[in-house]
Amino acid sequence: RVYFGDNSVHVEKLPDNRMKIPLGFRANYFMGDKVVLRSFYRYYHDDWGLTAHTVQLESSVKVTPFLSVTPFYRYYAQSAVDFFAPYKGHKAANQYYTSNYDLSKFNSNFFGAGFRITPTKGVFGVQRLNMLELRYGHYTRTDGMKSDIISLNLKFK
Repeated sequence: RVYFGDNSVHVEKLPDNRMKIPLGFRANYFMGDKVVLRSFYRYYHDDWGLTAHTVQLESSVKVTPFLSVTPFYRYYAQSAVDFFAPYKGHKAANQYYTSNYDLSKFNSNFFGAGFRITPTKGVFGVQRLNMLELRYGHYTRTDGMKSDIISLNLKFK
């Protein structure tokens, strides 16, 4: 629902088509046998007026041959689409309209770390389970949204 300035309520109306142009770049650097630095940049633009930039940095540090720690950070910034307005910000003359804050202007930060074990005899002695990774991340957005995530990744042979 979109609430207009005249107190009327309408269903979000967006264009039927959207031309998206993403451009990305990755660079990795190996610092000996124990540290890998990974970086990622993405530029995004579409014909709705949204422009975004993503920068991500991650490092993998091998503590032992079977244990590694992976800290990471991602920054994201985007502009609002041409037809975004907040609550009661639209006028009846608008052709397209949305109040979806995922299409608004905001910045976000996501950071955390992961721990990965790859024992030769399998995780917890289970030969077919050869990798376990536990990751934690904290996400914040300038519009007030916050989130925490814990992920468990298992690899079976």
